[in-house]
Amino acid sequence: MRIDLVSEHASPLAAIGGVDAGGQNVHVAALAAGLAQRGHEVTVHTRRDDASLPERVGTADGYDVVHVTAGPPEPLPKDELLQHMPAFARVLRHSWAVSRPDVVHAHFWMSGLASVEASASLLSPVPVLQTFHALGSVKRRHQGDADTSPAERIDLERGLCRDVSHVVATCSDEVFELRRLGLRSDGVSIVPCGVDTSVFTPRGPVAPRGDRKRLLVLGRLVERKGQDDAVRALRAVPDAELVVVGGPPADAVDADPEVHRLRSIAEADGVADRLVFAGSVARDDVPAWVRSADVVLAVPWYEPFGITPLEAMACGRPVVATAVGGLQDSVADGVTGVLVPPRDPAALGEALAALLADDERRAAYGAAGVRRARDRYRWSRVVADTENVYRQVLARRRPVEVAR
Repeated sequence: MRIDLVSEHASPLAAIGGVDAGGQNVHVAALAAGLAQRGHEVTVHTRRDDASLPERVGTADGYDVVHVTAGPPEPLPKDELLQHMPAFARVLRHSWAVSRPDVVHAHFWMSGLASVEASASLLSPVPVLQTFHALGSVKRRHQGDADTSPAERIDLERGLCRDVSHVVATCSDEVFELRRLGLRSDGVSIVPCGVDTSVFTPRGPVAPRGDRKRLLVLGRLVERKGQDDAVRALRAVPDAELVVVGGPPADAVDADPEVHRLRSIAEADGVADRLVFAGSVARDDVPAWVRSADVVLAVPWYEPFGITPLEAMACGRPVVATAVGGLQDSVADGVTGVLVPPRDPAALGEALAALLADDERRAAYGAAGVRRARDRYRWSRVVADTENVYRQVLARRRPVEVAR
């Protein structure tokens, strides 16, 4: 098949760890690579955020990345990109009129808007599948007035549920939210995010560490990720350090506002000497950092899916996570880790203290996590399941097209 992925703000070539660069970038890159490996012709369309970028880049993984000029060629917050989606759609329309893909898979809601608009204007519309990665209705519920999404986001996502050919959701919690937006029960399939189980493995290099027990938080430094709760939970585990991997480069950590906020909390709680900011690290170095931990934390207030638990489990590390979003699917409570309520440092501290005191339970959770990651979340299975959804959508469309 000719498969076009559209990911307007999350380029598969972007460095991970910035404000708008995280799990979606990893997901799109791995999906594109996996589909190409299965013999498909894959192109990823993403917005040009640098004037020096070439129009098309061929990757070592066998897929191409096309940089679409839509708005100024400079980095912009994703919540400011809606005004540029008509221009994005025009470029897609021209591209698909010249060389029509068999299927389009849009990632994030604005990519869906551009893809649907571009497809609808073609003589023979292309089926558009949608993965939201995050929903405006959930973000609004949790962030309230702090939500910077465009005011019309929820209504536009509701429209996408009606207009796209099919939705590929990442977890069961998302399906529930999509049904509330009016999506038909037969209009959605669940295919989770994945993890590269050939890279994230129990054996391999380990980042340096001292004698203290190590708790690890991995991801962007944004408030909803709950790093402040992890800092406060340190009071319950006086023999442990908390290492935060992510955010700005190590030499810029001291100037970061979120780092300042977290350090202030640590100072107030008397745990500042046990809080370490590693800064952003190269993607290839992430497994070594994960392996260095006794326990990996994933404690957001809300999370559409969350790949950190998958990476931890694949490396054989137990996970303590909040019972939100996709974490409720990926972390098997009492089997691969522990689920705790969100925004509850006391419950988090209690769970961490009990787990750090029990070497045998940590080892059992780690071993179970490796099995679960390899069985359910390895990228080869995720890619194959996604391809199967594409084929099912195409098969449903063909009789209609013939009838015409």
